[in-house]
Amino acid sequence: MNDVRHVLVLPDREAAEEVAATLEERLGLAEEPELVRDALAGEDDAEDAQWLVVLEDPPAVCDPALLEEVAAAHEGWLERD
Repeated sequence: MNDVRHVLVLPDREAAEEVAATLEERLGLAEEPELVRDALAGEDDAEDAQWLVVLEDPPAVCDPALLEEVAAAHEGWLERD
């Protein structure tokens, strides 16, 4: 099984929600990407949190260049392993 997971890092929840909606629409996803709050190391303030959009891609068909483009348009990036 070739499980692929893409993680897009965004600066805030609003951007993460917009990216998730955009990906769902543009890629015709069967299920909505997962949104995860990621507090920065050593930070207790809720304002100092990044948001992750986690996209499961078992058939490995999502184009990383497209994902990176969508994330960058919202001041984010595609996390690379």
